[in-house]
Amino acid sequence: MNGLEKGVRMTESTPLLTPKRGNDDVPCLCSQRWLLAYVGCFGCIMLYSARTNLSVAIVCMVNDTETNSTSKMSEHAEFYWTKGEQSGILSAYFYGYIITQIPAGILASRYGGKYVIFIGMSIGSIASLLLPIGARTSIYLVYALRVILGVSQGVLFPSLQSMWGRWAPPLESTKLTAVCYSGNQFGNIATFAISGFMCEYGFDNGWGSIFYVTGGISLLWCALWYITVASTPAEHPRITKRERNYIISSIGEKQETPPTPWAALLTSPATWACLIAQVCANWISYTLLTNLPTFLKEVLYFDIAENGLLSSVPYMSQAVSGVLSGQIADFFRSRQYLSTTATRRIFQTISFVGAGACLIGTGFVGVEHRYIPIVLLTLAMGFVGMASAGYIVNTVDFAPRYAGILFGITNAAATVPGMVAPLVAGALTPNKTQEEWRNVFYVCAGFCAIGIVVFATMARGELQPWAVDRVEVDVGEEQEAPGMSDRSLDSKDKLDTKAMIGTSNQL
Repeated sequence: MNGLEKGVRMTESTPLLTPKRGNDDVPCLCSQRWLLAYVGCFGCIMLYSARTNLSVAIVCMVNDTETNSTSKMSEHAEFYWTKGEQSGILSAYFYGYIITQIPAGILASRYGGKYVIFIGMSIGSIASLLLPIGARTSIYLVYALRVILGVSQGVLFPSLQSMWGRWAPPLESTKLTAVCYSGNQFGNIATFAISGFMCEYGFDNGWGSIFYVTGGISLLWCALWYITVASTPAEHPRITKRERNYIISSIGEKQETPPTPWAALLTSPATWACLIAQVCANWISYTLLTNLPTFLKEVLYFDIAENGLLSSVPYMSQAVSGVLSGQIADFFRSRQYLSTTATRRIFQTISFVGAGACLIGTGFVGVEHRYIPIVLLTLAMGFVGMASAGYIVNTVDFAPRYAGILFGITNAAATVPGMVAPLVAGALTPNKTQEEWRNVFYVCAGFCAIGIVVFATMARGELQPWAVDRVEVDVGEEQEAPGMSDRSLDSKDKLDTKAMIGTSNQL
């Protein structure tokens, strides 16, 4: 190869080199990066099962004498918690969850997401298993166990995002993360669909079995996670050389750990666009996650078995929408129909507009047409699912090296709705009327409007200058620079030993 002399020092400043083309023979669905997506999806299922199970269980745990309950349901109810106490218990998870968001991103970047996730999820599984014992001992133990569960499970998403910054080739990032994070919805589906029946027919007075089953399966997942995944492609013992080289050449190998550019990171418009979009989207998600069974009970008068099943339907729509949006978005980007910035902004805007409109409509349909709100909520969550091609994957676009830290920051801020939304919903619905619940949905629509304005104007899809990887590589006399095998440099491209050659995963 002419044009590169021995001893060239390569750093990254401008996108002069591109990843090697012709990767059609690189394995896909049975590859290690897709295995990470599948196992990660199962982990998200476990997290959301543990997070959501109390939302259904509390309906049959509490003896609510103010509402019409079936005799069977009253037999299962063991506790006399007030509405304020119930809202506080549902919020307690998020007080713990917010603590570990930023530390998890930093630890995963430094020590590897595999180990951070394994330790955190193992502790969370044990906390879930202990909750029935704690509930029968003291309400304060319930608070404590939910906080511990939140602290331990708070490591999952920042650590996963950090791993995807090292595992996801740029033009596969949306569909890989969409499949992985679709577990959030499948966790809700499984929990809502099964928990209602377990409340009535399960062991340990029905509701207790919910926590034993989810906690036990979560422990089994922890073992599966430890055996099957690695923090980076270079560390994986079973990855093929072809796949490893494909991922590294697409993303750019990270050989050093420079100081985090905190000032640039925290002042970047791209960071703030993701943060505000996630806060707004999470207000909707957490409002429904913690209060949907209560809404179906208080306003639409569904019994516990129907309640759990119908509560799961909107999340099926969200899961399907999320996976499809990821595929469609990457198709548009790979064919260059849309830039990454345009793709993220368009999908997220449609998500907010559709969700807000459907939620407002839900508040105007009463019990006489009680299946129409189910349809509207299903459509709303379908629109929410489109965020898989919006803010959810966006940090991997503009700062893959710092994706875990960034997601920790944005998810920490976006945990606040999890603490506040149940309390707001409880305060807005003291009399449990349809008109009061309408105000809950108005608040959700207001957050959608804020998200549209901010994300549609500030989001970025391109690699930001402060996030460019700096890698030094010695190129020998007969070696080619990574990604340059499909082209050669003529004499006018000859570089001396002080030349600056840029590499990046900018799309």
